[in-house]
Amino acid sequence: MRVPTRHATGFAGDLLPMRADLEILSRMTDALAACTRGDLAQAEMIRQWRSGAASLPLPDKFGVVLGDLLDRIEASALFSGESCSFSQKDLFDNLQLWADKARAKLSKP
Repeated sequence: MRVPTRHATGFAGDLLPMRADLEILSRMTDALAACTRGDLAQAEMIRQWRSGAASLPLPDKFGVVLGDLLDRIEASALFSGESCSFSQKDLFDNLQLWADKARAKLSKP
């Protein structure tokens, strides 16, 4: 049985099946967006990111950077609002930047 997949448009306009690793990354960024809107608990977003990232074929340095970001986000939850050392908005922006760089790395042939 074939499972339907999301598709991406190729250079010639052909529909190509989206690679599984890019689908995982898309779910991670969807979770980030939901957390940013307040529709997903921060702890659940972090769980999804840790789980998803573990299955992505990325260099080790990506894991180190992501682990640091997620640890800082968890620590920021201990403070109400923005603190002088942790800006949740900046940390979320950096997660999106990480995802953008990961997508570029994963999209290379």
